Amino acid sequence: MRLTEHFRIYFRALKMIFNWDRTFALCWTVGAVLSAGTPYVPIYFSAKLVDGLYLGAELRTIIIYAALAVGMVFVFKVVETYISSLRDKCYGAIYRQEEWQYSQKAMSMAYESTESQEVALLRSRIRMESQTGYNSWWTYYSVEECCKNITQIVCSISMTISFFVLPSVPLALKLGLVIMLAITIIVSILTTQRGQILTEAYYADAVHINIFCKKYEDYILDYSASKDIRLYHMTDSITGLIGETEGEMNQKGLKLAKQKILLSFPNVVLNHALKYATYLVLIVGAIAGAVSIGSIAQYVSCIMLLLTAVSELARVVQIALNNNHYLKRYFSYFDIPNDMYKGSLTVEKRDDVEYYVEFRNVSFKYPGTDTYALRNINMKFKIGEKLAVVGMNGSGKTTFIKLMCRLYDPTEGEILLNGVNIQKYDYDEYMSIFSVTFQDFAMFGFSLGQNVAASKVFDGEKVTACLKKVGLDKFLEALPKGLDTCLYKSFDKDGVEISGGEAQKIALARALYKDAPFIILDEPTAALDPVSEYEVYSKFNEIAGDKTAIYISHRLASCRFCDKIAVFHEGRIIQQGTHEDLLAEDNGKYCELWNAQAQYYVV
Repeated sequence: MRLTEHFRIYFRALKMIFNWDRTFALCWTVGAVLSAGTPYVPIYFSAKLVDGLYLGAELRTIIIYAALAVGMVFVFKVVETYISSLRDKCYGAIYRQEEWQYSQKAMSMAYESTESQEVALLRSRIRMESQTGYNSWWTYYSVEECCKNITQIVCSISMTISFFVLPSVPLALKLGLVIMLAITIIVSILTTQRGQILTEAYYADAVHINIFCKKYEDYILDYSASKDIRLYHMTDSITGLIGETEGEMNQKGLKLAKQKILLSFPNVVLNHALKYATYLVLIVGAIAGAVSIGSIAQYVSCIMLLLTAVSELARVVQIALNNNHYLKRYFSYFDIPNDMYKGSLTVEKRDDVEYYVEFRNVSFKYPGTDTYALRNINMKFKIGEKLAVVGMNGSGKTTFIKLMCRLYDPTEGEILLNGVNIQKYDYDEYMSIFSVTFQDFAMFGFSLGQNVAASKVFDGEKVTACLKKVGLDKFLEALPKGLDTCLYKSFDKDGVEISGGEAQKIALARALYKDAPFIILDEPTAALDPVSEYEVYSKFNEIAGDKTAIYISHRLASCRFCDKIAVFHEGRIIQQGTHEDLLAEDNGKYCELWNAQAQYYVV
């Protein structure tokens, strides 16, 4: 990565954190400077105090030095403590803001990205890396540490520069001390860099293992999986896999620790050698009368702090440069574009409710595949019609609906609403004309009313009416808090557990509550018992009302309630017509499917 790219990524991360909370950014920089500068106050005044005592200064002067040494540190510590508490308070908001941006991105990205396995793995990886400190945390850590180290370097140099200009100390000794200091710093930088490389290699190797273990841990913690784990005696196999993986990483971690211990040995030797040499040079200066007793401690302390600060600055810069590689991957997720053309036309509000939808030579391939999920689909229907879409698994039924709702755009051909390509309509407004219950619908741990309305605020009477339409009136009456009863126990210990059939009916009620011109039901009775299934079928026309109803089903008995049936097979529409017309085609696919299921239905 080029230096210019490093700067671009780093400053983008700084801007991001600054926008999250400016108070936090101010606290971490000011707090770092105060924290780094505070130790130099007692060093400076202690030297003055010792010299004052040795030289017989006035008691008043000695007391002032002592008061300044203690008082200034006290004031700095009070301010630092306040800033630290303010920073900790802001950190909670920063954490929530960072977590929320994942939700914002998920809701704003194109639907095809949400279904992409590549995107899902990228999100899992950057979240895992963020939890180990990379990305945002290392960014503000590096800023904080840079502020500290630069402050220490400036203070150390300013408090030792006087020694190097003393004429009574031989130039050779000064140069020797500078050379030793330079060698110690270079060795420290090199060993720090090598240690950082080893650490990064260890963490990079752990990424896939961490994701693997996290998936298993999530499975164990999911209460819905507890039945399978017990019934199939999976405890030993799951814990065994996690144990083996963790053991492998522990061995690698132990090896890393040993390598870093060996790397630290030269630093320890050189640091103590430099400290000894510093004392010798200062002793020479003291014998010559150029260095006071108090200054000896000041110079030694400041040189050691300078050495530590330079070494730490090199380490932090190395961390920041390495973290930029993680930040690049981090930003690549949030930079995933949404290339869906949004359009600008307003969906026409017709008084005659005459909406026409037409598929014209539509073909579609899912991203990253060469196989067509749909080929040359041609169909036209208007609002008020009841359309059944039938076919075997994988025949393209759900894909057909996804295209109609503009979750995807066709690879070839076009879809028209009242003669206008749907891509030209305002995206959000176009989607608002559809109420859809997909086969993999979601229920949330919120109240029943909120689940039906898909909103925090809801019309209680309207929700109740929709629940009654789908046959959940008795279910509603039995709930302890009525519409305010939470589903599941995710957020409320008094929440109710609902069956798959009840969940499916609630999803149907949600589609009715939206009250859109088009209602689309994808396998709406898959989880229902035969009695409930018949109840939904018999009320189908009442449930749909004057809306266009598109009904996807494997159960062909449902098709008898529809005006038109489209039979999908291997991505194509091979038959269209009414139930009676299609049954009359003895050699047709519909007749074949009907006869295969006839034993389960009373005709």
